[in-house]
Amino acid sequence: MNNYYDYAASTPVSDAVFKKMFPWLNESFANPSAAHVEGIKASDAIQEAREVIADEIGAMPSEIIFTSGASEANNLAIKGVAFQFLNEKCHIITSSIEHKCVLNTCDFLEKLGFEVTYIQPNRDGLISPNEVKKAIQENTKLISIHHVNNELGTIQPISEFGEIAIEHGILFHTDAAQSFCKLNIDVDDMDIDFLSLSGHKIYGPKGIGALYVRDARDSELVPLIHGGGQELGLRGGTSPTPLIIGLAAAVQYFPENTADSVEVFQDKLFQYSCVRNGGNEVLPTILNITFSSLEDVKKFKVDNEWLISQGSACNAMSNVASHVLSNIGLSEEEARLTYRISLPPFRLIID
Repeated sequence: MNNYYDYAASTPVSDAVFKKMFPWLNESFANPSAAHVEGIKASDAIQEAREVIADEIGAMPSEIIFTSGASEANNLAIKGVAFQFLNEKCHIITSSIEHKCVLNTCDFLEKLGFEVTYIQPNRDGLISPNEVKKAIQENTKLISIHHVNNELGTIQPISEFGEIAIEHGILFHTDAAQSFCKLNIDVDDMDIDFLSLSGHKIYGPKGIGALYVRDARDSELVPLIHGGGQELGLRGGTSPTPLIIGLAAAVQYFPENTADSVEVFQDKLFQYSCVRNGGNEVLPTILNITFSSLEDVKKFKVDNEWLISQGSACNAMSNVASHVLSNIGLSEEEARLTYRISLPPFRLIID
């Protein structure tokens, strides 16, 4: 689709990824938990995939727990920590511009009696480490702040959040669905305890993601799905071999820097009367644009029959202005003149 510019919502499965997945769909289809030779073959392939994904973020293969996607991974990280404190409850710090799955998870926990502090961003969607530090209480057990905002493309200073968390003996989780493979991530250097990622943001299949869990073998994380002991008992269910192979292949074949094409696209876009939101520290392939007027929007749409989003995909069916745009200070009228244009992602090489 030459007019598709909604890659932050979902990418296609690349040819290389599909080729890697295909044999596991109808040839080597055995259950990877089976003890026979075909089951062992599938299990070995999953272990190799785990190694590829772990290597991308500087983790150990045993610390990668496969899930159905980043939403489940976020739920597992946040609820999995909170449920350790069901009796006395605890305090969680997050931001007001997280993905809806994080906000809805925190809302659910608040209904159970947990306390959640939502840090407000500045005008560019940046979360202040000082505000995070000021929000810490004696019973704070988890800080959960995303790496890259899915609507603005703003890159958060997660190394600073990780440093604050480790100084205070608090666990740190980051939703890296929009940054995984696109930015350099090292879970040790960044002091990350949990990291969520997704396949369909990086040319992999939908329905697969993972949660990095530091020292997963000894983790006290409470599982959400109980099964036959898969994923170290942290996530039950038969391992979806084709999807896992596809996720690893997406990491292996993720494209390198193509920033020149982004600059050409930006030059074309800014022929219209509009401003870009998100500040200077943004993922170059996510452009959050506010047009000056409805007439400018109409002209843009006439000139370009692009498939783009107002806000994120999870907000697309709602008639309510994006919570992200509202939280950075845009009026409802400005929010309705704002569109997210997201280009094919690539690995951003930072010296």
